[in-house]
Amino acid sequence: MQSWTQLYRSLATRSHNLPCKLHGASALSVRTYADKAAIDADVTVVGSGPGGYVAAIKAAQLGFKTVCVEKNATLGGTCLNVGCIPSKALLNNSYFYHMAHGKDLESRGIEITGLTLNLEKMMAQKSGAVKALTGGIAHLFKQNKVTHVNGYGRVSGKNQVTAVTEDGSEQVINTKNILIATGSEVTPFPGIQIDEETIVSSTGALSLKKVPDEMIVIGAGVIGVELGSVWQRLGSKVTAVEFLGHVGGLGIDMEMSKSFQRILQKQGLKFKLGTKVMGATRRPDGKIDVAVEAAAGGKNETLTCDVLLVCIGRRPFTQNLGLDSVGIELDNRGRIPVNNRFQTKVPSIYAIGDVVAGPMLAHKAEDEGIICVEGMAGGAVHIDYNCVPSVIYTHPEVAWVGKTEEQLKEEGVPYRVGKFPFAANSRAKTNADTDGLVKILGHKETDRLLGAHIVGTGAGEMINEAALAMEYGASCEDIARVCHAHPTVSEAFREANLAASFGKAINF
Repeated sequence: MQSWTQLYRSLATRSHNLPCKLHGASALSVRTYADKAAIDADVTVVGSGPGGYVAAIKAAQLGFKTVCVEKNATLGGTCLNVGCIPSKALLNNSYFYHMAHGKDLESRGIEITGLTLNLEKMMAQKSGAVKALTGGIAHLFKQNKVTHVNGYGRVSGKNQVTAVTEDGSEQVINTKNILIATGSEVTPFPGIQIDEETIVSSTGALSLKKVPDEMIVIGAGVIGVELGSVWQRLGSKVTAVEFLGHVGGLGIDMEMSKSFQRILQKQGLKFKLGTKVMGATRRPDGKIDVAVEAAAGGKNETLTCDVLLVCIGRRPFTQNLGLDSVGIELDNRGRIPVNNRFQTKVPSIYAIGDVVAGPMLAHKAEDEGIICVEGMAGGAVHIDYNCVPSVIYTHPEVAWVGKTEEQLKEEGVPYRVGKFPFAANSRAKTNADTDGLVKILGHKETDRLLGAHIVGTGAGEMINEAALAMEYGASCEDIARVCHAHPTVSEAFREANLAASFGKAINF
């Protein structure tokens, strides 16, 4: 059986420009030399990640005959298999271990002796969650009558997709519409070869066989601080090296980033900010030397670790998809240009998620998938990217939606700031979990909510109230006058809006 790499190479050299008269009308069969009878469809989705599988289900629910092509053995894409889902399992369970192993539970009167870490069992729980959720998508496909085709999907005509399996056999799908939802892949670091054992990407970091004594993380963005937190809690000494001068990646409010960094450092994570990695070499004893220097230039320094985690971002998975065969060109970042209905320059071919412009977020891809197929059915197509929230699932969590203070200053928008610390929130106090704050940005003249930023436990849940408020154009006063249950941590969100609107909170 040939490898996927070999298959990609063969796909790149094959010609699938078959005669086709499907544009705009019903899907008609064309002559092919494939190994299986051709399938006719209304919508064919290439990729079954959060954007792809959701789009496929929605298309089927709207009455389209729908096919979803996926190259991997399981559905769900990066997010469910080696991204969002397994990382959250490890983040949750490592936090429990951290509480038990440290002084947190002891301070609450819960004293444990003989505590041990069974990493294999922790990984098994993670894998069980992944298996259940990926299997759940297969069930949803069956329930909604979505046809699942396993194979590497490639556009072979303006109205045709050819899926090639690992053994080289082909399945041709003749389709009225094609939706590219192939997601993204790990961005490689030039000169550093990943083996997923001691030099790992996020994929390998989710499946380490033992806790490394020392770990270096290249990148202190969302993925870096999340996975760094997991292994730091489990006992590793973790240092994150970041080219930028702050943690949390792009889009985070600088005040919140500084607060977040202080909390992580208090937990034991170390950071080298404004620092670039020059290279990495493996020593005879198996350890890895990482050469770094100041981003602005300066003296070289060598750091040593047992495991090197490379997470400098992700890039669109858009190579070898056959797009060039229909005249679709990528932009300078490898993305597929689309209009406001997610159509490419070929009207029957659409694209969503990580392969198009915008934040690489699963929930952004889901929303795009839904409105894209609704547009195919004649519906309105609209998404406000300013109302797409971002979350970092550390402890405490960090979440934000809308504008940062830096963006408002740059745009010259007059604004007011309202803040409320969780140290003044009764529920956070009773939980003995008071790190962080809520920061609200409201328009100085209209009081409209412009941005919400939260560092604290449950921030990822709370931010959705802000997203809802922003979608409906709410003012800070509107939120402040909504009754919030007591005692809850979300009262801090109300109090911060009160401070932004009226100038002063009640309980701080």
